[in-house]
Amino acid sequence: MYNKLVHRVLLKIQYDGREFYGWQKQEGRRTIQAEIEKALEKLTGEPVEIFGSGRTDRGVHALDQTAHFDLKKNIPVKNLPEALNNLLPNDISIKSAKIVDDNFHARFDIKAKTYVYQVYNAKVKSAILANQSAYVNYDLDMKKMQGAAQILVGKHDFKGFCCANTSVKDFVREIYDIEIKKKGKFLVFSVKGSGFLYNMVRIIVGTLIDVGRGLISEKDVKKALELGNRCYAGKTMPPEGLFLAKTEY
Repeated sequence: MYNKLVHRVLLKIQYDGREFYGWQKQEGRRTIQAEIEKALEKLTGEPVEIFGSGRTDRGVHALDQTAHFDLKKNIPVKNLPEALNNLLPNDISIKSAKIVDDNFHARFDIKAKTYVYQVYNAKVKSAILANQSAYVNYDLDMKKMQGAAQILVGKHDFKGFCCANTSVKDFVREIYDIEIKKKGKFLVFSVKGSGFLYNMVRIIVGTLIDVGRGLISEKDVKKALELGNRCYAGKTMPPEGLFLAKTEY
């Protein structure tokens, strides 16, 4: 028997985002948040609201999304992953569950997030990998891409690297590190930061790829930062290659 009637629980979640309209619940659309809340209601017998570390967009995947909720039933927390996974569709998995402090918040207490973007870089596309990677058939200059990536590391106003339709007023974010690694026919971009604007990682990767192709230069990347002008940055990459890979508290 637990000493408290309410536990705040932190879930670690994995999902394949291709059949979802993103994380946040929306009327009449299939979302990750709605599916997990539906499973929790079946399990506990009452409505439960979950609070994610952030929103992933339509088609984006997660290896390590986190969310918290308040558990008001005497259910052993160690049993929650198995119990929820029995109720969830195959494209969502609860990796772990643990009790956290009552004042913990999955979104506001986060220290860093790492996104990974996977590119299949070959002359012929792969049908098997189409939903887990973007396809690029151009030769890319790794050295130029890595040089441009370092321009973006640090605390900057990233207005030139987000969707024009965003309602956000503060565009300042800090990028801690950007790594680009070649693994066979794959290019893997890893971007770690304090937080991210709408489409920011996909635009960063698209910009670096355009630098690698020779379509834009390091000077253009600097202008996009300094002027906050989207037209100097590169294209927005598709969602299929993007994974929320790690959340840190």
